[in-house]
Amino acid sequence: MNNIILTPTGGEEYVIEGGDFGRALVRSTALETAGKFEEACRIRFEAFQQLMAVVPENEECNLSWEDGPTRDGLTLVKFSAIDHFLVGDMEMAAGMLELLLDLDPEDHLDATTTLAYCYVALGEDELFDEAVADLPEQSADRALLMLWSAFRRTGSLPPDGLEWLGRDFPALLAEFRADNHPADELYLADIEAAHPSQQARARELWLRTEHLWRRFHGFVEALKAR
Repeated sequence: MNNIILTPTGGEEYVIEGGDFGRALVRSTALETAGKFEEACRIRFEAFQQLMAVVPENEECNLSWEDGPTRDGLTLVKFSAIDHFLVGDMEMAAGMLELLLDLDPEDHLDATTTLAYCYVALGEDELFDEAVADLPEQSADRALLMLWSAFRRTGSLPPDGLEWLGRDFPALLAEFRADNHPADELYLADIEAAHPSQQARARELWLRTEHLWRRFHGFVEALKAR
């Protein structure tokens, strides 16, 4: 990338000038679609490093979401954090998401949800409690996170946890109790529709978090056992 600088907007925000984050975003997405995941991840991480090289330390630096190139840069940080999250590097993912929230306090990219999963995985209970408080009350992610966090802390589900999940999020409980979670044509058509069904949303959540349940055994088994 070309030299990158942060330019104040005249308000309290900065925009990115120089570099070509838009091109990096398009290229990495195309590579991922082609199955070249390692190269896509490398491009995103390099973009993250380029941006972090110009972000000042120990002082507030809010980036403008309304500026296209700046928005592309923020998006690349989120995508690179997800790359680390998916391969199990929770510390790096959490650090990147915390930086993203510093740069974009309004959280346009919903960094908080993934960060909350990282905190549970890392056993950072106090940080998790702070993060999950910012999620919508009726969020399926929040419901799942609350149960998983309780299970990680105590080794068991809360006494009324399954009843509550089954009442408020029946499709989510059914999906997590299922033996198969195919990302088939029927699911893809549903999740890509203007108004996906609750069943498709529940499967999307499973697919987004499946790597956690392979690493942290016991939670899904507890959901199925009762």
